[in-house]
Amino acid sequence: MKIRNIAIIAHVDHGKTTLVDKLLQQSKTFDSHQQVVERVMDSNDIERERGITILAKNTAIRYKDYKINILDTPGHADFGGEVERIMTMVDGCLLLVDAYEGVMPQTKFVLRKALEAGLRPIVVINKIDREAADPIKSVNEVFDLFIDLGASEEQLDFPIVYASGLNGLASLNQDFTDAKDMAPLFEAIIKYVPAPNMDSSKTLLFQPALIDYNEYVGRIGIGKVHQGELNVNEMVSCLRADGSIVNFRVQKIFQYMGLNKLETEKALAGDIIGISGLSDIHVGETITNIGSTEKLPLLHVDEPTVQMTFLPNNSPFAGKEGKFVTATKLEERLNKEIQKDVSLRVNRLEGKEAWLVSGRGELHLSILIENMRREGYEFQVSRPQVIKKVIDGQTLEPYESVQVDCPSDSMGSVMELLGDRKGDIISMSQTATSARLVYEMPSRGIIGLLTNFLTVTKGYGVLNHTFLDYRKTDSKEVGNRGAGALISMSGGMSTAYAIGRLEDRGTMFIEPRVEVYEGMIVGESNKDIDLVINIVQEKQLTNMRSAGKDSTVVLKRPKVMTLEMCLAFINDDELVEITPKNIRLRKALLTALERKRENKGY
Repeated sequence: MKIRNIAIIAHVDHGKTTLVDKLLQQSKTFDSHQQVVERVMDSNDIERERGITILAKNTAIRYKDYKINILDTPGHADFGGEVERIMTMVDGCLLLVDAYEGVMPQTKFVLRKALEAGLRPIVVINKIDREAADPIKSVNEVFDLFIDLGASEEQLDFPIVYASGLNGLASLNQDFTDAKDMAPLFEAIIKYVPAPNMDSSKTLLFQPALIDYNEYVGRIGIGKVHQGELNVNEMVSCLRADGSIVNFRVQKIFQYMGLNKLETEKALAGDIIGISGLSDIHVGETITNIGSTEKLPLLHVDEPTVQMTFLPNNSPFAGKEGKFVTATKLEERLNKEIQKDVSLRVNRLEGKEAWLVSGRGELHLSILIENMRREGYEFQVSRPQVIKKVIDGQTLEPYESVQVDCPSDSMGSVMELLGDRKGDIISMSQTATSARLVYEMPSRGIIGLLTNFLTVTKGYGVLNHTFLDYRKTDSKEVGNRGAGALISMSGGMSTAYAIGRLEDRGTMFIEPRVEVYEGMIVGESNKDIDLVINIVQEKQLTNMRSAGKDSTVVLKRPKVMTLEMCLAFINDDELVEITPKNIRLRKALLTALERKRENKGY
């Protein structure tokens, strides 16, 4: 069977996964009786809830006498490393661009990686039927981007397909009047994506670019057979990055078709497969015949830029809500995660039951936390911190390119917000109703920025950021919370009486009849200092008549804190307590006396 290997790359929410849905359906890969949900490639619950792709996934479809291997990639900057690695697995890519939004920051990142890999992209102008879509402007922006990134003449001669992924329509004509199905896109893939090297007579060269994990067979390396052939039960060599060689037996070979992972006995050059048999197989290693020393170039895995400390829960409520609460269980789960997420690093802190977990960004780590919470784990995490480097005696920190789209009337507030976080404005464009601002700022300024940004733009702003480089660090504190916290002085049940008396002190996070403990953060103070409050105070009941009648107390609605909002809120001396049922904020030192001693250095 003829093979085509393609990746679908784009900015977040430009319609990659929806487009894959329609390609799968119209290729008749699914049986007629098979029930298929929307965004079928987003298999993780969090992916479906948030509408984003987190992990790159591969599938395959049959069209005519072709097998088309498709890799659906994440569009969010925190998962850009997934995109970078899979470029070695494919021979072409579909670059999706929203006909209304045009080129966005992540479009530039993923296209640069495709051009560096020597791929010739097919440009798909998606959402052509969207109101206010401007395909001409989008095509011009794409062309300018190709030139800016130094594309070759062959790459500049890119084919353009206009599509509506949601409706399953594609056309080569901009007016879109002749669109009937996705056939024009299928034909473009066959015509413009080159066939992979199919020479199976040479020495075997296979390189994992993604890692999957299965409790029965362990780690599974997913990649492309660059040349040669691979058989089940064959003895092969793994050439590691440090120069060592490990021989192992191939236990299973998996191929992909639709949503199914199928076992096969043999894989030939050009196939995208998964193999098991080596318990510690890693991304970028070369699998070859025994005795061969020919290696493929090592794949680059993005270095983490953000880290946070994970600790077992030691609050007064520890063990009440979680299924897995011990340090041993927490360590096992973190070690299991690094088996399949190659962008994650986990290091145990010396002499402590605490682990430093490093990832590509706030979202990367918060999704790990959410997954663990749903599995029944109970633990605590510290405030996210950027990872700094020391090179030639200089301390360097990561910087990001930030693009903001906001209503014109909130532009001043946005500029003030980003300016306070050490953002340097690079460019600005404005229309009657909206503005686009491009900044360069330290990564630590982005931690906790989104909540405040959505507040000042009344929810209408869109913020995107991508990693730039490491630069000399600035000693000025950036991104710390200006307001203090409202801290419970004792344990018990919160009361409506106490909350009603304390509402003028700040914004509450909890309702009446919520169990609290000493040192738990129950709200945000109006002042810049922490306030210790009695939120469990009951009204004194006596048999004395009062001169006035009791009036009905109407309390303000508490501020509901999501996981991301909690991580953005806490300062260095605070923790987020994670349980399957609740997310709580607390001081690291629970009693007021301990905090005073710490501040005075006793």
